[in-house]
Amino acid sequence: MTDETSGPVEPVTDATGDAKSSPVTAAPPRRRLRLLLAVAAVVLFVDVVTKVLAVRLLTPGQPVSIIGDTVTWTLVRNSGAAFSMATGYTWVLTLIATVVVIGIVWMGRRLVSPWWAIGLGMILGGATGNLIDRFFRAPGPLRGHVVDFFSVGWWPVFNVADPAVVGGAILLVALSLFGFDFDTVGRRQPDAQTTGVGARQDGPSDGDAPSQTEPADAADAQAPDAQAKEAGDADPVTSSDESSSVGRQTETS
Repeated sequence: MTDETSGPVEPVTDATGDAKSSPVTAAPPRRRLRLLLAVAAVVLFVDVVTKVLAVRLLTPGQPVSIIGDTVTWTLVRNSGAAFSMATGYTWVLTLIATVVVIGIVWMGRRLVSPWWAIGLGMILGGATGNLIDRFFRAPGPLRGHVVDFFSVGWWPVFNVADPAVVGGAILLVALSLFGFDFDTVGRRQPDAQTTGVGARQDGPSDGDAPSQTEPADAADAQAPDAQAKEAGDADPVTSSDESSSVGRQTETS
């Protein structure tokens, strides 16, 4: 007796026939969005606080030594991008940063990978920190200069937001190269076509497997021949019996 309760479990459908989304699959994107926002909030908080302290405690043109002349606190106003690049395009950089922030927030709703959430959170926090300076610092909205205060050797002066943006971008590139997608927890799985090729190499496919009906068909084809052979083997015996019967009748006569 077969167990009628065993078998594949069908998805739950509503009145329209559409499968209902499982709450288990909906939970990870919400958790990753919170992680993204948490990382962004930490980066933004540290960036804003350090900029406020730098403006209050440092004087432009008067570096404060940390490690000799190699590492210093140096207050500068940056009209360009991260690490003082693309100066003179302040309003263009402001628009680009705004688009990046909106895109990351929109993308965060579909996030499943925690590493992607961390990388995007770093970029979001850093971009938002510099964007605040663009809007609220002199000389005016969309043209504000970003506060930079940390100098290391020959490297351009930067702030907390700059390495956060660059570090987040490097992390996302590494994740993409090693096969980690933003909408999956682990590495991406090989597609169906690749899996099919591997299956054909590892073992026989359904088309190569021996057919279970071939022996039965062969047996059915051989059955008439066997019956004919049995009939042929029985003919001499029958003829002999008939001859013996005729002989006895003759002798009796």
